[in-house]
Amino acid sequence: MKNETYFKYFYILPFSGDTKSNLLIFIIFFLIYLVGVLVNSSIITVICLEVQLHKPMYLFISNLSIVDIFYTSVTVPKLLHILLSGNHIISFSKCYAQLYFFTVVANAESILLFIMAYDRYVAICLPLHYHRILSQRNCILITIGIWAAAFLNSIILVSSVFFMSSCHSNVIHQFFCHPKALTKTNCTGTIMLFVIVSIEMLILAVFPFVCTVVSYVNIFSVIFKMKSKESQKKAFSTCSSHVTIMTIYYGTGLLGYAIPSNSDVLELVGNTVFTAVIPMLNPIIYSLQNSNVQSALMGLVWGIGFLKNREKIKQKVS
Repeated sequence: MKNETYFKYFYILPFSGDTKSNLLIFIIFFLIYLVGVLVNSSIITVICLEVQLHKPMYLFISNLSIVDIFYTSVTVPKLLHILLSGNHIISFSKCYAQLYFFTVVANAESILLFIMAYDRYVAICLPLHYHRILSQRNCILITIGIWAAAFLNSIILVSSVFFMSSCHSNVIHQFFCHPKALTKTNCTGTIMLFVIVSIEMLILAVFPFVCTVVSYVNIFSVIFKMKSKESQKKAFSTCSSHVTIMTIYYGTGLLGYAIPSNSDVLELVGNTVFTAVIPMLNPIIYSLQNSNVQSALMGLVWGIGFLKNREKIKQKVS
């Protein structure tokens, strides 16, 4: 019989080396987390407050910001706690809960990026049918469907993890409970998890990506047929933010899965960019490249500044 050792907890070891560098790493990740949450919250706020942004495109952008807030909130706070306390232990239940919610937001973002591409496809290729296809009712149903599919798929994935047993090691060389890192600690049940993850990747990553590419092929074919340079420029500007985010998201994700299993450092860097840096960059890209979002953000800043100045004047007068 094979000799196996079973553990009661996981030991997260994201960074090796001198613990004196923990404070610097803490500051870096804290700033990334803070900027990401603040900028994404600002995007959600202006879209909710600005009536002109109550359109399908901006509904999906606000959902993307919600996903990005959850992305960092699921993974980074635990890392910050580890860096401050030096306690690297995480229970199985907390690890699986982190895995569950991480999978939820990963699935939601993948589907959401495809829906955003479809929104641009309808707006440019089928403009006369835009309000019928993407009516308020349909957009609400699409949003509910995105989150329902994400939560359901995560239940299936995490349920398969329960059939695995950690016996090789209980050390996770990542800063959170990543599925790929968990498979390195297990001696049984990994085949079933591999099959489920492969099916999940095919349905929720590869298929949406292919559909997105097809959408943009049709979009660009329509744009290049436009006679007006101004119309072409306007059409390209409405797609540039999404294309940039798609390139970064799928490029980093593909790189993460292409990295060999024994390259813990490269995996750590890839996952850091994927789960912490990209959620911070997404709203910045949209605010910089989308003039409507940019104007709304500036209006919010100026409005807050105006209210503060008015309060100061009232206090001086009184």
